[in-house]
Amino acid sequence: MLWKRSLMFISLLLSGLLLANFISAQDDTAEDDTIVEARLENYTFRPVEDIVNRPLEVTGFANGTATLPIETAVPVACSVVYGTTTEFGQLSLDQDMAGGTHAVHSPLLTNLEPDTTYYFRVQGVDDNGVVYVSDVMTFTTPPAEETANDNLLSPENGAEIVGYSSAYGGAEIGDRWGVGSAFDGNPGTAWSTAGDGDDAWVEVKLAQPSHIDRIEFWTRFMNDGTARILSFTVTTDSGEVYGPFELPDAEQMYGFDVDFVAETLRFDVVESTGGNTGAAEIAAYGEPVSP
Repeated sequence: MLWKRSLMFISLLLSGLLLANFISAQDDTAEDDTIVEARLENYTFRPVEDIVNRPLEVTGFANGTATLPIETAVPVACSVVYGTTTEFGQLSLDQDMAGGTHAVHSPLLTNLEPDTTYYFRVQGVDDNGVVYVSDVMTFTTPPAEETANDNLLSPENGAEIVGYSSAYGGAEIGDRWGVGSAFDGNPGTAWSTAGDGDDAWVEVKLAQPSHIDRIEFWTRFMNDGTARILSFTVTTDSGEVYGPFELPDAEQMYGFDVDFVAETLRFDVVESTGGNTGAAEIAAYGEPVSP
């Protein structure tokens, strides 16, 4: 574990240097220049294009967030600095909680304003301490859109999370990795349990009894193969159990046609790959039932 912590420290140190434009800073004295050069000569810098074979593209814009999917030819600890100017101001680390280096990355960019151009730079450190840095690039967020949210499990529609197995790091409902991330309409965020594996569950009370005709579920996963839910069941407040519903992969939301009336829905994992199981998104669709 010590080597993983060392790599993460190097990545954070590099991020701090780049975030402050340390490399390109013009110091006021020759002594400061000497200190900068002495520090930088301990690093080997290479362009990120040496390990990335396709364009770096920011995608998945939703609710002020976006993701930057990256695949590298060698394992690296990855980070992204970004902001509305070339001074950046924000830093995103890879979302994989395993730490260390790996080849598949998905940094989450947050606090994004609509219809705004952002500057960003990708950087990473491999197991040998080689630092890979991209050029400064840009992306533009889409204009704000008013879209109807018809997910009956959404807090926007009056639903309430009444129980769940756990959350990574003891996260509160609205925190990163908190269970609320599974109902925020943003697949770029995710609820993660604290190692619940097949014992993960979450229960939601709807604003009122409703006729449910469709359930949707998007499992989270980790790059080491863990945390992926393979199947789950849905239990209503009347005790009826539906499923198990199988999830072929973690690449998208999967939907299942159902037909029942309920006010409370409990989702239980039946089978998983173990570890910090959870969900990127969970949804239920239908119509409220008149009293």
